[in-house]
Amino acid sequence: MVLPVNNGGTGLDSPPMAEPSKPLGDAVAEATEAASLPQADRPKKRTAKPQDVFGGEMRRRDLLPLLIFHLIRAEPSYGNQLIDAIETLTQGVISVNPNTMYPLLRDLEGKGMIEGSWEHPDKRTRRFYSITESGEAAYQELLPEIEPFLDSVIRSVTMIKAEVYGS
Repeated sequence: MVLPVNNGGTGLDSPPMAEPSKPLGDAVAEATEAASLPQADRPKKRTAKPQDVFGGEMRRRDLLPLLIFHLIRAEPSYGNQLIDAIETLTQGVISVNPNTMYPLLRDLEGKGMIEGSWEHPDKRTRRFYSITESGEAAYQELLPEIEPFLDSVIRSVTMIKAEVYGS
């Protein structure tokens, strides 16, 4: 199933180089020592920006709609809530820009796959989305289509880890 969407444009950054692993005892000792220092004296640890390994067409047309359908099946949600839920579910691996999420929600609503309703109908507030019968059918179609892609990502990452760090 292909769901064309207007993507607000997302760029991909180069992944940061990982620091080598330390023996557990050394890491615990270092963390304990750092925690005892005042905040200003603590060593600065490099933190990476969220990286999106699910970029490109697959993400826009299939993976994000699958995640949206999955999340709103449980309970109606609004755009920022969906963005937060996807980032939490993926531990920050998938970071969704509002310029991607909101056009996608409008597109899915326009196709009758989701239904939006204002939190307070008399004024423009948060718009909560729920899945429709058509959206449920699209969700059921996407499930078997996306699973092989996700399995290939798991295999690829596992092979990279085994190659770099050993089995």
